[in-house]
Amino acid sequence: MFDTGMDRQPAVAGRFYPASPSVLAEEVATLLAERPNGRPTPEPPLPAIGVLAPHAGYMYSGAVAGATYARVDVPERAIVLCPNHTGMGERVALWPSGAWLTPIGRVPVDVSLNRDLIASGLVVEDREAHRHEHAAEVQLPFLQLRRPEIAIAVLCLGPLSLDRCRELGLAVAAAARRHRALVVASSDMSHYLPARVAREKDELALDRLLALDPEGLYEVVRREDISMCGFIPATAMLFAAKELGAREAELVRYGSSADATGDESSVVGYAGAVIF
Repeated sequence: MFDTGMDRQPAVAGRFYPASPSVLAEEVATLLAERPNGRPTPEPPLPAIGVLAPHAGYMYSGAVAGATYARVDVPERAIVLCPNHTGMGERVALWPSGAWLTPIGRVPVDVSLNRDLIASGLVVEDREAHRHEHAAEVQLPFLQLRRPEIAIAVLCLGPLSLDRCRELGLAVAAAARRHRALVVASSDMSHYLPARVAREKDELALDRLLALDPEGLYEVVRREDISMCGFIPATAMLFAAKELGAREAELVRYGSSADATGDESSVVGYAGAVIF
């Protein structure tokens, strides 16, 4: 069930990714087809519970995102959790209705999925938190190409305690179970550090994510001052995935902005992981 209310307009088309529909579709298709680590043939996509994917401009993080989404058999529903970079709006903000527009087309909001999230009492319908936020928007062209009929619910998350991440994760799990939805956590990794230092810090966070340890992820990011901007969405996604029976996590690809620029003196790290 979809709502035709006020649509969310693209905020970063033409900056983070191409504004031309044909150019964008071709670029995303190329990124999805790229084989990481020189693998000669693609591995078959698998049913997944959760995904961690980056949200920088495609020239920087698109290869990591593409490899990650190519690994997943994307279902017809997704719950996208993203960080709030702007500081606007509610701490747990749900885009309420209509659709999200990209140059490729319209991604409808699933009203039933939204309704289940609202029933938890943990989320607030709020457009302001989403209006200029890029972190969910850049996921959508990948989801569209992998599943053109996909419908979504999108939560933009500000600072949350570990207990609130747990509560939210359980609510997301209940909605995802009922609607067979993929849970996507949008996050980049360390910001503006030398490449070696960024990788060392990122490995600390990824070790906990790959161990399906949401408490450990939350704690190590805070203790080691890891500038992983989406660790709140990632923590909530892990709580949801565990509630949904997650047994295994796979790091699909890791990279940094130096892969595009060649400058290792100050990088942003990017990781793509899949929870099965």
